[in-house]
Amino acid sequence: MIAPRRFLPSISSLLALEAVDRLGSATAAADELALTHSAVSRQLKALQDQIGVTLLRREGKGLALTPAGIDYAASVRDYLQDLARASLKIRAAGERSSLNIAVLPAFGTHWLLPRLRDFAEENPDTIINLGTRLSPFDFTREPFDAAIHFGSADWPGAHHLELARESVIPACAPGLMPLGALAPQMLQSLPLLHLESRPGAWEDWFARHGCPADHLRGMLFDQFAQMAEAAALGFGVALLPRFLAEAEFRAGRLRPAVEGFTEVDGAYHIVWPRLWNPSRPLQKLLKWLQGGAA
Repeated sequence: MIAPRRFLPSISSLLALEAVDRLGSATAAADELALTHSAVSRQLKALQDQIGVTLLRREGKGLALTPAGIDYAASVRDYLQDLARASLKIRAAGERSSLNIAVLPAFGTHWLLPRLRDFAEENPDTIINLGTRLSPFDFTREPFDAAIHFGSADWPGAHHLELARESVIPACAPGLMPLGALAPQMLQSLPLLHLESRPGAWEDWFARHGCPADHLRGMLFDQFAQMAEAAALGFGVALLPRFLAEAEFRAGRLRPAVEGFTEVDGAYHIVWPRLWNPSRPLQKLLKWLQGGAA
């Protein structure tokens, strides 16, 4: 059962409170909400009476929020945003079931989305919504049914299904290497681009090619797409996963700096919480992925 009615203010009064806090005055809030100043004042007074805490104070000829009102407005803003997202979600899905997945940006764009097109054709009653997350999160606090995770099968409290192993290749702009691919050890003399979430990736790659290196320096990025763009602009050599490198090679923006891909530790997984049974749309997607889509 949800909270008693006395703890559930009207949406209109919460909108008035949030607007006053954000815009700084009841007059500005009234203009935004297409209400009169007195209507906004009545909404705020009714909210204050219902809550039983002083939310407003007179300041000159206008109204200002008390510290308690400011704190409450911040919570209300989060609630209104959640309500808006829930409404958009159901409006976008219509009569179809929806599935919310958190994805890693580059993997979602170049690996997952092309495959989801086939899933969507086979399952027209299901719509999949994608949101970007770079790090593991708490499923109880984020509105996702599943997430894409790179690394080991170590997401706490989650089931895992491996989708793809990782293989990488150094890539650079054609102008940086006009004579073609180099021997691995020769890359150490070139500017190397690094990814925040893959510390030691270059050191590991050089070690696998028999030419250990350490203390490698260079530009740092938080997403593969940014790093690939920097490489295409000639800033240096990027160590890219196969799904992104092949797309860049086809587009002619990048070329292999060495011959061949190298498989490294780690894999891409789809993960979902152990706390509850997967929804029917998620069960369909997992079965489809296990059936060979990967």
